[in-house]
Amino acid sequence: MHIVYEHCCGLDVHKKTVVACLITLNAQGQRQKEIQTFGTMTRDLLALLDWLRAAGCTHIAMESTGVFWKPIFNLLEAEMTVLLVNAHHIKAVPGRKTDVKDAEWIADLLQHGLLRPSFIAPAPQREMRELTRYRSSLVADRARVINRIHKVLEDTNLKLTSVVTDVTGVSARAMLRALLDGQTDPWELANLARGSLRGKQIQLAQALVGRVKEHHRFLLIHQLTLMDVLDEHIAELDREIAQRIGTTEQEPLREPAEEAPQQETSVLGSANSAASHEKSASAQASEPGLEGYAQALARLDMIPGINRRIAEIVLAEIGINMRVFPSAGHLASWAAMCPGSKVSAGKRLSGKTSKGSPWLRAALVEAAHAAARSKDTYLGEQYRRLAKRIGKKKAIIAVAHTILVISYHMLKEERSYQELGSTYFEEREREAVKQRAIRSLERLGYHVRLQEGDDAA
Repeated sequence: MHIVYEHCCGLDVHKKTVVACLITLNAQGQRQKEIQTFGTMTRDLLALLDWLRAAGCTHIAMESTGVFWKPIFNLLEAEMTVLLVNAHHIKAVPGRKTDVKDAEWIADLLQHGLLRPSFIAPAPQREMRELTRYRSSLVADRARVINRIHKVLEDTNLKLTSVVTDVTGVSARAMLRALLDGQTDPWELANLARGSLRGKQIQLAQALVGRVKEHHRFLLIHQLTLMDVLDEHIAELDREIAQRIGTTEQEPLREPAEEAPQQETSVLGSANSAASHEKSASAQASEPGLEGYAQALARLDMIPGINRRIAEIVLAEIGINMRVFPSAGHLASWAAMCPGSKVSAGKRLSGKTSKGSPWLRAALVEAAHAAARSKDTYLGEQYRRLAKRIGKKKAIIAVAHTILVISYHMLKEERSYQELGSTYFEEREREAVKQRAIRSLERLGYHVRLQEGDDAA
């Protein structure tokens, strides 16, 4: 086979060791292999780098083994081309398996150009991705703490969650704090309600009659304290992400100007005073490598179902450079947000989606659920039409796929979101809709005669 890279190396990565197979060509054009084993401490990885640099190695390939590839990639990416490949794509033929054999197999495939590298985001985007993923984990932890509070309240016979929609709201938290401080009069507790809950004081007084034991107090105090800590950490992460992107989390985003997007430096609301203007200007200095993320965030925030947090997750996962994905279909395939293709003997066996980024998938599905509840929107109407035909779960995935495709075109073409409206499908299929309505009326025994209105197209 044709040799693509004359000096290359294959790495078999483990937690404590790295087996390297270096392949070079001598003056006579003959292949030479040299195999060494290194540790994974920083000093050992620097020795690996010196060894490869001295041999004139230009390309390196390794499997995406857990998170163990990251420290190696971080040290080598600045010196030479590093290919991270899917382990499923480079399985060796059956036979004796050792770490040395694995490194040799990877090196052989790399030298002949038979490896397809995985998409690795730039370092600033990877850093932002770690922040958004950690925040998502904390949000999930907070949801679990809330579920535990619900469980304890049910065990105390306090039916607060039956009356209050959000047990973490201002009114509910005030009632729980007073209860834990020793207040047992249900009417005094119900009087702590605020806003619309003031009209439910009778139901609240009935719901706050229960039996709170000492171990219940102990559990609720710890759970509420933990929730306060998680809220504080999540708020800190929000501020850190906003600072890196170059926006302030407190101020609303606005639509970027379409006339001259390259000259726009702010996506924040216009400031009326000089002080607020200076505050906005100081927040625009985004981290190096994250330029343009503020404008992209403002654009994605316009899509129904996407809020600021979800937009930050989407940008952290896919970035703003859509040139790495040849088309929207390639992005949907990479994200595993499109139907799978499992066909044998001309028969479709399964259309189940494959595994992609769980963080991106969760964010898009959450956005799809919100968009499905929206009124007079294209995405909401798409969900309702598909849910009747293929079911709610598949319809949600289809809407999430549409949101990802919309995001791709908005980021690639630097355009704002254009709402098509809930009547888009009917207008597109005007004649079909008309014929279905006629047939439905005729089945009911009516004779239909159509007459176009004055404003008909």
